[in-house]
Amino acid sequence: MNAHIISIGDEILIGQTVNTNASYIGNKLSDINIIVNKVTAIGDDETAILNEFNDSWNKYNLIIVTGGLGPTHDDITRSCVLKFFNTELVENEDVLSDIKSLIAKRGRTISNVIKGQALVPKIALPIRNQNGTAPGYWIEKDEKIFIVLPGVPYEMQGMIESFVLPKLIQLTIQQDFVIKKLILLTTGIGESILAERLGNLDEILQGAKLAFLPSQIGVKLRVTAQEEDEETAKNKLIEIEQKIRSKVGRYIFSREDEVLEIVVSRLLIERELRLAVAESCTGGYFSSLLTDISGSSKYYDRGVIAYSNAAKVENLKVDEDKINTFGAVSFEVARQMAEGVKSISGSDIGISLTGILGPTGGSAEKPVGLVYIGLCDDKVCTAKKFLFGDNRMRNKQRAAQAALEMLRRYLLGITFDE
Repeated sequence: MNAHIISIGDEILIGQTVNTNASYIGNKLSDINIIVNKVTAIGDDETAILNEFNDSWNKYNLIIVTGGLGPTHDDITRSCVLKFFNTELVENEDVLSDIKSLIAKRGRTISNVIKGQALVPKIALPIRNQNGTAPGYWIEKDEKIFIVLPGVPYEMQGMIESFVLPKLIQLTIQQDFVIKKLILLTTGIGESILAERLGNLDEILQGAKLAFLPSQIGVKLRVTAQEEDEETAKNKLIEIEQKIRSKVGRYIFSREDEVLEIVVSRLLIERELRLAVAESCTGGYFSSLLTDISGSSKYYDRGVIAYSNAAKVENLKVDEDKINTFGAVSFEVARQMAEGVKSISGSDIGISLTGILGPTGGSAEKPVGLVYIGLCDDKVCTAKKFLFGDNRMRNKQRAAQAALEMLRRYLLGITFDE
C-alpha cells in the first residue's frame, strides 16, 4: 500500500503553522508497514485542492488529508470532497450526538453553524471526533482509501489512534513483508564525524536503510529494515544496533525518542544522588529541563542563577580574584561555580554553566559560543570547554545538552575527552 499525505491550509504555506500532522501520520503509517511516497501542503484554494485530489487518486491507493474541516468560510475541504466524489451531504445522528454532548460539556448552546458539522458526505463512513466538532471521513472506492481528518493536531491524533490505524492494520495484515524501525539518539558528535566513524555502511546495514537526522542538540540515527517476517526484521535490527554501538556507542544516549534529561534523571534516581545547579549564561534553562520531569524532587536540590559577577561571588563563593584574572567565562570560574553550589546545598553533585551566548560580547580570545561547564563531587572538581556557534538560542540549547551529556557520562563512568 502506497500513501500520499495532503495537508491543507494557508497557514502551513506561509509558515505560520508547522506541519506536524504530516510527520505524525507518516510515523504512524511506517509503524504498520505502509510506505509514504509523498507529502504535500496546499493552500485553501478549491482549484488547487481538487487538482491535488485528482493527481493523488491516479497515483496512490491510500490518501490521507488533514485540515479545512472547520465551520468557518475558509474551511473548504468538505465541499471539495463533495465535488471530487460527486456526492451530497447527509446528517449523521451519531456525529450530531457527539457534537451536542461536547457542546453541553463546555456549557454552551449549539448553533446552526456547529450543528451543520454533523452533515457528512453520503459516500463516507464518518470518523467520530471525541475532541472536537468536525468528524472525519473514511471513503473506499475503486480499491482505494481516501481519509479526511481535521487539522487540529490533538483531534487528528485521537482519530488516527482510535479509528484509522485499527482499520488500516486489518487491511495490511496480509502483506508479504514487514518494515521495522530502530531509532538511536546521539549527542556530542557531528553528522560527518559520526558517518566517518561508522565506516562502511554496507557492511553494517546489509540491505537496511540508515538516515542521519541532525539537530542542534544531536544526531538521530534511523535504521529501517524490510523483511519477510517480523522476527527476521527484529533480528537484523539487533545485529545492526550492535555494530553501530561497537563504533560510536559512547555517543548514544537513548533508543527511540527518550530525551537526554529523562535519561539523566533516571540515572540520578537509580544512584540516589542529589544535584545542585549554578547557571549564568543559560539563565535557568538547564534547571527547567531537569525539573520538567515528574519526580525531579528526588534528585534536584536547587538552582542558582548567578548572572552577574557580583552574584557569582556573593551567592556561589567564587573568588573575585579568579574572575579578575581569568574572566567570568573560564575554566577556573566554572569550576568554582560548581564547587560553590555543591557546598552551599550539601548535594552530591554540583554542575555549572558560564559562557558567551552572543550575538555580542565575544572577543578574539573568547568568541561568541564559548561555554565552560563545571562538575564537582566529593572527589573530583573540573570543567570542560565548549565552542558552539553564533546563535544565542541554539547556544543555550546546546550548552544545556552538553551539560546533560557531561552528567550522563559522569554517572556511567564514561570519559569525556572529546
